[in-house]
Amino acid sequence: MQMLMPEPQIYVERTLAIIKPDIINKEVEIEDIILRSGFTIVQKRKLQLSPEQCSNFYVEQYGKMFFPNLTAYMSSGPLIAMVLARHQAISYWKELLGPSSSIVAKETYPDSLRAIYGTDDLRNGLHGSASFSTAEREIRFMFPEVVIEPIPVGQAARDYLNLYVTPTLLKGLTALCKTKPGDPFTWLADWLIEHNPNTPRLQHNVIVEEP
Repeated sequence: MQMLMPEPQIYVERTLAIIKPDIINKEVEIEDIILRSGFTIVQKRKLQLSPEQCSNFYVEQYGKMFFPNLTAYMSSGPLIAMVLARHQAISYWKELLGPSSSIVAKETYPDSLRAIYGTDDLRNGLHGSASFSTAEREIRFMFPEVVIEPIPVGQAARDYLNLYVTPTLLKGLTALCKTKPGDPFTWLADWLIEHNPNTPRLQHNVIVEEP
């Protein structure tokens, strides 16, 4: 008897990552780890926050004993903010980071990023969003110009692809197989640009009726 496997769900999640001021010189090295871990860097910017901005960003930590030291640390120099995307991005990035305390991370998860790049409970090197709602808020804070639209999931994603992508893509792949170019990726990219159904068309032979 043939078993029916469930259709895969098309779902991409976003999370905010921050390379904190004291390890900003490790930016290239850390980005390489991020990309090799299956993430896409959707947005990236270098900026320096004021203590007031840090207080607003870490508003959920307000009132805790370490809060003044946290805002002073995060405003001590420039940092790198990135929007990362992949399947289950939030949980995967948190797993890659390790425990929030670098001291604990070094003892329990020595291969985690905070164990490698962090120093102690406060200077742990990197930040990651704790939840989906937190990620949305933090991304809007760091990238106010970015519009976070709902990402199609399941049937909605398949409907979107079937309506707007699949028909043209199938034509392109058929033409690709007939042509068999040496560089199929570049050829297909050029073909899709040339045959983009959304490209504005000029209307010729327009007849203007005189009143």
